[in-house]
Order: sequence, then C-alpha cells, then structure tokens
Amino acid sequence: MAFKIEDSCISCGACEPECPVGAISQGDTQFEIDEAACIDCGACAAVCPVDAPVEA
Repeated sequence: MAFKIEDSCISCGACEPECPVGAISQGDTQFEIDEAACIDCGACAAVCPVDAPVEA
C-alpha cells in the first residue's frame, strides 16, 4: 500500500524532504505522493502536523 495526501494538507512542505525515494512533490493546491514510487515507509506521516498522509 502506498500513502496518499488528503485534503487536510496545509502545504507546509515538512513531508517532502523526509521521503527517502523522492515520491512527494508540490501539486497545484497541495503536496502529492507518486503512489508508484512510494515505498510505504511512513516517514511523511511521522512529520506531518495535520496528519494528511494516510495509507491509500
């Protein structure tokens, strides 16, 4: 299972540098996770202040 970022994302950018495979990028309105690249490590979820990354 990959992670996805829910609409509660506040675009703070805390998650992007934590991703060991570079699967997170800034989208049009919030950050997005490339589910094909995500290795389900949970590093993004651990640092998110609003718990936006969740398992898809």
